[in-house]
Amino acid sequence: MKKILTSVCGLFCMIFLLSSCKTVGVLAAVGGIVGEIAGIEGSTEMAESIMTSAESIEKAIEKIDPSQEYYIGRAVAAQILSKYELANEPELEKYLNQICGALVLNSERPTLYRGYSVGIIDTDEINAFATSGGHILVSRGLLNCVTSEDALAAVLAHEIAHIQLEHSLKAIKTSRITDAITKTTFATMSVLSEGEFQEFTDVFGDAVDEIVAEMVDSGYSKSQEYEADETALEIMAATGYNPLAMNDMLNVLKQNQKSKSGFSVTHPSPEDRLKNLQDQYEHYDIKDTSEYRMERFLTIMKNL
Repeated sequence: MKKILTSVCGLFCMIFLLSSCKTVGVLAAVGGIVGEIAGIEGSTEMAESIMTSAESIEKAIEKIDPSQEYYIGRAVAAQILSKYELANEPELEKYLNQICGALVLNSERPTLYRGYSVGIIDTDEINAFATSGGHILVSRGLLNCVTSEDALAAVLAHEIAHIQLEHSLKAIKTSRITDAITKTTFATMSVLSEGEFQEFTDVFGDAVDEIVAEMVDSGYSKSQEYEADETALEIMAATGYNPLAMNDMLNVLKQNQKSKSGFSVTHPSPEDRLKNLQDQYEHYDIKDTSEYRMERFLTIMKNL
């Protein structure tokens, strides 16, 4: 038994180290130790259990392909739309998608599996969401706060940045690996203790759903929000929008966020975001042409 435990401990250390390694196959690396465990009298069941769970880990580390990225994002969007209804604003929706199209065309990732799309959710709550599948949802409440097309572009560029930086996928990948490692641990302990730990393995089956719910309800990390803001400035500047409009948008949010909901829950405070960006604008020397876009902005927004 002591020899088995020594081998198992070594295996767990290897699994945790390999969970962040992209060049070594988990099954190949784990196989040697599993073979050693299988050679110990009475431990065949344990070896088989560990090998099965190792397959789960190797699958978890595989890169999420574009179609998986889309379907994960679609599931997130479905969860959001189970809480909010889509607004019936075809002209405004078309306008938002035109702005989004211009932004992504001038970004580092202009195409996705099924492209980018913007919808409007019918709520006075000030909020916006982006999924890995390219779905961007902006609330009516947020649109009512926007004062120019460039500020609106700042909102969309921020959400596009989340998609292109794969913030939601990083959370899901981490969850998949943690889930698989935990299952491996409990599978092994189950054999060692005649099954008393087996009941715990099912607890982690919905890890992805839990991560998605956390992402929607609690938001990304502060560092990811800052990264999205900074990337948004790059996208705006490349498209011809004034990056300083991000400041305008954040000041509007600062004035309008009075309740603990929406952006106030899922994003750092506007003050913190403004402070983080204060040294970023010096990198951009863009002529302010926002006045040329003001008439069409006011025409589209007047009926909101």
